[in-house]
Amino acid sequence: MIALELINHMIPPLKLTDDGHKAIVWMEELRTNQLPVVEKGRFLGFLSEDIILEENDKTRLVSQYDLFAERGFIYEHQHFYDIIKMASEYEIQMVAVLNEKGGFSGVVPIEDTIAAFAQSTAVQETGAILVISMNHRDYSLAEISRIVEGENARILSSCLTSDHTDSAKIRVTLKINKMELSHITATMERFGYKIIGRFQEVESKSNDQERYDMLMKYLDI
Repeated sequence: MIALELINHMIPPLKLTDDGHKAIVWMEELRTNQLPVVEKGRFLGFLSEDIILEENDKTRLVSQYDLFAERGFIYEHQHFYDIIKMASEYEIQMVAVLNEKGGFSGVVPIEDTIAAFAQSTAVQETGAILVISMNHRDYSLAEISRIVEGENARILSSCLTSDHTDSAKIRVTLKINKMELSHITATMERFGYKIIGRFQEVESKSNDQERYDMLMKYLDI
């Protein structure tokens, strides 16, 4: 999903000639504390509720307040991952979207981006999560996929994060379309991968354990 498809047209931009009172009223109605500021179709940055309240003068024009995150924008064709990255970089609640000519198209709130991600197949489809720790230089999604697919499963999504305890390592988080991961983890460990986390799995049981459970159920009767 791209930025153009996620624009929230219910959030209007402020103009430089608007005042702090108008900005506060809009923020309260929209339940946000940040709004974009646009002049003649050009995005100038964001104005926050905190800045207005610090000045303690709501009659001041928007042009008299200090704006922030002037570079807090992406273009219409960019992926929603870019929205999340930009929001994190500038610590903003919404990201401005520009057209190919640099004109302001609207904003995408982070909560809308998260909602869109939550509707993706990677989230909605049933599966389990596997976390692998490995050296950055050894990372190959193709090789990992080959192992997973060799166990008649497939990777729904993958995510890479830095390992804060070792700069040479990364953590690879995989969403796999199976709830039972014991065969996959055993195969990956055999190939030298270090598994550090497994989530949403169905706990496997040995035949002996199953027989034991059946016996206990019988004795209860």
